Amino acid sequence: MTVPDSFNAFRIHNDANGYRSGIETIPLDDLNPGEVVIKTAFSSVNFKDALAGTGEGKILRRFPLVGGIDVAGHVVASSDPAFREGDEVLVTGCGLSETRDGGYAEYARLEAKWVIPLPKGLSLRESMILGTAGFTAALALYRMQDNRQSPDLGPLAVTGATGGVGTLAVNIFSRAGYEVHAISGKAQHADFLKSIGATDVLGRDALATGRPMESARFGGGLDNVGGPMLASLLAQTAPYGNVASAGLAATAELDMTVMPFIIRGVSLVGVASAGTARAIRDDIWRHLADDWKPDRLDVICTRETTLEGLPDVFRTMLSGGSFGRTLVTF
Repeated sequence: MTVPDSFNAFRIHNDANGYRSGIETIPLDDLNPGEVVIKTAFSSVNFKDALAGTGEGKILRRFPLVGGIDVAGHVVASSDPAFREGDEVLVTGCGLSETRDGGYAEYARLEAKWVIPLPKGLSLRESMILGTAGFTAALALYRMQDNRQSPDLGPLAVTGATGGVGTLAVNIFSRAGYEVHAISGKAQHADFLKSIGATDVLGRDALATGRPMESARFGGGLDNVGGPMLASLLAQTAPYGNVASAGLAATAELDMTVMPFIIRGVSLVGVASAGTARAIRDDIWRHLADDWKPDRLDVICTRETTLEGLPDVFRTMLSGGSFGRTLVTF
């Protein structure tokens, strides 16, 4: 397949004319070098994309760059023998929309070392409903289980449960055999959360305590919020349970004591999806295509958009209106 002379891309600038983003027509040579060129089929919208696209967060390390930390599509050219024309592939994180041009373009040029052959059991569309959000949720479970987390310790709490990472975590953890308690301030979505695997849906007041220790209520969990909610979750985690920290939707600050760690042996594990080593990355995608594959992706994908609709999606996300996953189609 021949790459056209130019194509559409959602590009982000920060220069003498200010911080701005929008659709531009660019040639392939404007993209960063890479061994693999793909025709994009799908991308997705993550909180990090909204921060980058609006300038509300310092995400990009260089400008201009094409936005989008996720991309999936078909190989159209490759100088690496591991990939052939027509292969279905995906990339999440790995510097996209941070140090390299990302997935919000009709064509993407990628480093072969980060390109994942689409695992058997996933479609390109499903891989991008998952995207970085699903990868992050699965990586959290992977890290917790690596530290001996098991369903016997008790239910896993998921904060920010109606967001992209949260909804996928609820479904993935449930599929992996855990009881899941979704924590959300959006009571109107309780039935939805139960339909994707939550055994119970709790309001934010469940994690409102400021005490250094509380009765053990959870076996562990995934926190997407930060701050007092994370501290409270740690204070209510059972002995030798794990809490994975994956987000800072409320704040990056954490004010707490060491008591959960030294009295109950609770572990706080970090989840840094963007820079995950390739061997672990391959393991995570194998799980997501098999035993951890969410069975409610059809309802977790609550919105679809094109490049033209990205600014509206970003505004909704940053105003606290995140619900499920937004798929970007080409």
